[in-house]
Amino acid sequence: MCMADQILRVVSLSRSYGERETIVHALREVSFDIPQGAFIAVMGSSGSGKSTLLQCASGLDRPTSGSVLLAGADLTTLSELELTELRRMRIGFMFQDYNLLPALTVEQNVALPQRLAGYKPRGNDISRVLSWVGLESLRRRRPSEISGGQRQRVALARALASAPDVLFADEPTGALDSKSGREVLELLRWMVDQHGRTTVMVTHDPVAAAVSD
Repeated sequence: MCMADQILRVVSLSRSYGERETIVHALREVSFDIPQGAFIAVMGSSGSGKSTLLQCASGLDRPTSGSVLLAGADLTTLSELELTELRRMRIGFMFQDYNLLPALTVEQNVALPQRLAGYKPRGNDISRVLSWVGLESLRRRRPSEISGGQRQRVALARALASAPDVLFADEPTGALDSKSGREVLELLRWMVDQHGRTTVMVTHDPVAAAVSD
């Protein structure tokens, strides 16, 4: 594979917590490459470092050593401000607990990352991602007025609104029933197949992992 095909490159990544006799090594010298347009599932037992890996690879946490290159940019060398700006515009996030703001409507939640980055979201862009996840008719509702599965689809639309280089999903179906979870996985698979959206998903569920490449 040529370097141009690799959207995400993790090199000798290590993350430790604590000191001396209390030190915990969450990651030790982890290296891998992810090509553009891939759907990757990261699996492992509880405490194996899955979420730590995702947080370091996405720039939410800084590794103890090693490097993370996103489209050639080394996240580990960026300042906090540069890293924040990069995350807002080039990385999408989905979490198990949705992380939606209850006071905002569906539409406002989807547009929030772009507004925080100083951009005025275009209405057509928000409508497009809401139509992708089947929620355009619910754009004026608040999170408390929709189901858990619908909230996760709002989170997916929010993650996609800025057309990120990579979408990171941490247990995106963990809080959902089987039907809602299947719908979210089908949407993730569709985004990869139809729009080439590179996706890295942490999961403990082999059914969820089976949807990935």
